[in-house]
Amino acid sequence: MKHFRVKPGERMRLDDIDPHYKAARDKEAAADEISHYAERLRELQYLLYAEHRRSLLICLQALDAGGKDGTIRHVLGYMNPQSCRVQAFKAPTPEEAEHDFLWRIYKVVPRVGEVVIFNRSHYEDVLIARVQELVPKSVWSERYDVINAFEKHLSDSGTHILKFFLHISPEEQLRRFKKRLDDPTRQWKISEADYAERPYWDDYTKAFEDALSRCSTDHAPWFVVPANHKWSRNLIVSRIVVKYLESLDMQFPKPTVDLTDIAAKYHAAVTSSKEKDND
Repeated sequence: MKHFRVKPGERMRLDDIDPHYKAARDKEAAADEISHYAERLRELQYLLYAEHRRSLLICLQALDAGGKDGTIRHVLGYMNPQSCRVQAFKAPTPEEAEHDFLWRIYKVVPRVGEVVIFNRSHYEDVLIARVQELVPKSVWSERYDVINAFEKHLSDSGTHILKFFLHISPEEQLRRFKKRLDDPTRQWKISEADYAERPYWDDYTKAFEDALSRCSTDHAPWFVVPANHKWSRNLIVSRIVVKYLESLDMQFPKPTVDLTDIAAKYHAAVTSSKEKDND
């Protein structure tokens, strides 16, 4: 976790992190470990749900084709949907645009015992809003402190927060765009915005660096995940989420009924059933 975590107060430079980094020798070497973490994640989610004392918010951010959907599908998709949901954020609706930028976020934060994954998040309001000049600098520059206060409030209320920036290279992005063009099952993902945003790569990089630097805290850390290799990305995210949940030392709640009494009733029911079968 420490290797990928942005330290609070640290000035982050994405050029210092190799998006080609591999968390294991190769895909085959990582497969068993990914499978282990997937099963462990399912167990820990069940424990979180049963304990019913806290919740988990996972934020995924990346440039286009960075792998948010793939991470959800291959890593977080192993969790039970009864207490796990994905919330995607697109352009604000007219109603959302008439409120402050966190209004639509507050409505969908996790309940107690729940895991919620944000596909994009409240950070869009210091990323695309900044790069595309949707609001003036005097507005977006104040939002870092608002976001930090918002996340501190969630943390104080029992919500644990993990934030992942999936870091790919410009060359890998183009390769993934080409794969979408060539694969009929992926062509639906193509949009004009994919290529329209390419000239702003450096601007987005600077915006992400500022968000990572200013909003990685002890209670809501940012992790920069090298993501050119999808299997390595999946392994890193799996490890971090599992290790973090294990560190919470969650416990199953004690029974709310008299187990001795319940056991006696069970045995009486079994005896009665056997007697009826004999008759």
